[in-house]
Amino acid sequence: MAIRRIGQIFVDLGFITDEQLELLLEEQQAQPGEKIGKIAEEMGLVTDEQLCQALAEQLNMSVVNIGDTPLPREALEKITETMAEMYRVVPLTYVEDTNRLTLATCDPENLAVQDELRTFLGHEIEMVIATEREVQECLNRYYAAAGESVESLISSLEEDTELMEQAAALATDGPIDLTSAEALADSAPVRKLLNMVLLLAIKDHASDIHFEPFEDEFRIRIKADGVLYEMVPPPRHLAFAITTRIKVMANLDIAERRLPQDGRIELSVGGHPVDLRVSVLPTMFGESVVMRVLDRSVVSLDLKKVGMDEPTQDKFETIINVPNGIVLVTGPTGSGKTTTLYSALSELNVIEEKLITTEDPVEYDIDGIIQIPIDSDTGVTFAACLRAILRQDPDKILVGEIRDLETAEIAVQASLTGHVVFSTLHTNDAPSTVTRMKDMGIPTFLITATVEAILAQRLVRRTCTRCREAVETSDDLLSQLKMTREELADRTFHRGRGCDVCSNTGYKGRVGLFELLIMNDEMRDMVMNNCSDDELRRTAQSYGMVTLREAGMNFAFDGTTTAEEVVRETILEA
Repeated sequence: MAIRRIGQIFVDLGFITDEQLELLLEEQQAQPGEKIGKIAEEMGLVTDEQLCQALAEQLNMSVVNIGDTPLPREALEKITETMAEMYRVVPLTYVEDTNRLTLATCDPENLAVQDELRTFLGHEIEMVIATEREVQECLNRYYAAAGESVESLISSLEEDTELMEQAAALATDGPIDLTSAEALADSAPVRKLLNMVLLLAIKDHASDIHFEPFEDEFRIRIKADGVLYEMVPPPRHLAFAITTRIKVMANLDIAERRLPQDGRIELSVGGHPVDLRVSVLPTMFGESVVMRVLDRSVVSLDLKKVGMDEPTQDKFETIINVPNGIVLVTGPTGSGKTTTLYSALSELNVIEEKLITTEDPVEYDIDGIIQIPIDSDTGVTFAACLRAILRQDPDKILVGEIRDLETAEIAVQASLTGHVVFSTLHTNDAPSTVTRMKDMGIPTFLITATVEAILAQRLVRRTCTRCREAVETSDDLLSQLKMTREELADRTFHRGRGCDVCSNTGYKGRVGLFELLIMNDEMRDMVMNNCSDDELRRTAQSYGMVTLREAGMNFAFDGTTTAEEVVRETILEA
C-alpha cells in the first residue's frame, strides 16, 4: 500500500487548505532536498505538534507527550549521551522480559535508525514520535545533568565485581569456553563501552582506533587529524572481553588467539554507512586490535575540495586527461594519496570511458567504476590483476600501489599501449620518485617514455579558527625553518590557543600540501643523463613547481596551519 504524502495528510487533517498546499509545493521546488513538513513549520502553516500528528498518521506510529514525564533509570541506562545526541532519541521504557526498549524520536522518517540501534544495543527497539522541542528538552534535562562520559562508564566498570570474576575465569592461556566468552563479550557493560568509543571516534572524524594490551593496563588510543590521543584506559581485566566483542562484530574466529586476523565491520551511523577495517595481532599480553574508520560522509571525493591551490589544480586536471601515460601520487601512509586519486577518478567517471581499479583494500565504492580487491592468499596480486584488466578494454586504470618490478613493468606496458595508469608510491617528494623507480629496476628510457606527472603530498593539521592567535616566533623555530628575522620581515605565524571546539589541541581538521612535477622534454633529457634529485627539483621549480615546504610556508603565513606542523611534515630542499 502506497504511503500517503505528508502534504495531503495536512489537508485531510484540516491543518492547511488546498491553496496552502500548492504554495508549499512551490516552496519545496525552490528548496530541493528540504522536507515539506519542515518547510510548512517554518512558514507557520503547521505547529510542531501538528507535524508530529501528521507523521504518526503517515507512518502508522504513536505520538507521545514527554514534556514532564519522568524517565525511568533502567531505560536511561540503556543508551549513552553520545548515542542519544547523535540519533536524537530519548529512552522512555525498558521491559526486561521482552528485551524491548521504547525510544521517542523527532525524526521518524529516518527508518534506518531503528535497525542501527538494534545492532548497537542488542535490544528490540520500538519507536514513537515526539516533538523536536520535547526531545531536546529531555536530552538537556537527563543527559547534560548526568554527563555520562567514558570516564564515568569506566569508573563503574572497575567497581563491577561480577564482571571482574567472569573476565578472570576466561583470562587463561589454555582452551576457552566459547559460550562464556561470547556471553561476556555480549554483556551490556562491554557493549556500552565499545559503542561509546566507536561513536566518539566517528563523531570526532577519527581515522583509526587502537586497542593495545600491556602487562598492567589496556590502552585505547584514537587517531584524529594524524595524531594519536589516549582515552581513559578501561580496566585491564576487560581486555579479553573487548577484543572478543570486536572479533564477534567482525565475524572473526574468537577461539584463535595465536594468529593475526583481518575483518571488517559495516555500520550505519546517523543514516550514513561507516566501514571499520579490523586488524587483530597477537602480542605478549593479549591481542592488539586496530580499527581503520572509513566514513564516506567525511571524505569528499571532489577534486575541487582536495585542497590544491588553483594553479596546481588546473595543471593536475589537465594532466589526468592525457590520452596515455602514468600519473603517480606519492607520500607516506595516511597522507591522503587514495583520496586524491579517488577524486581524480570521480572527475573522469563519464559514460564514454571505462575505468577499472585494483586496490588493497577497496576503500570507497564509486558507482560506474569497476573495482577489484587484492587477495594475495588466492593469487589475486596487483600484477595478476593488472594483466587481466588489460583484457577488459579499459581506458583508465588505477593500480593501488606499485610495490615491485613486475607490477611496475605491466603498468609501463599498459601506458605504452594507450592507457592512462594512476598509481601510488612511497617516496619523500616528487623528484626522488624517479630514483625510486630506477631502484626498482625500470629502465630509464621507459620512465621517460611513460611518466607524465608526479604529485607528492602531505597532510598538515589546520589551526583551529575559533581560538587562533598570532604568536611570537622563537629563535629555535627560525633555526628549524632556516630563516632569519630579516627574512620573516613583518609576517606573523599563528597557533591555536586551545578551546572546546578543538578539544584543547589548537588544531581542527587537516589541509593538504601538494608538489606537482610535470615531466617535459628538458626533464626527460635530465633523467636520461642520470641527473640528481636536486638538479631535477631545481629545473622543475624553474617551470613553476611549488615544493612541499613552500606550499606549507604559504599556509603558515596565512594562519591556515602552524610553522611547527610544516617543519614536522616537510623537509628543507637543498
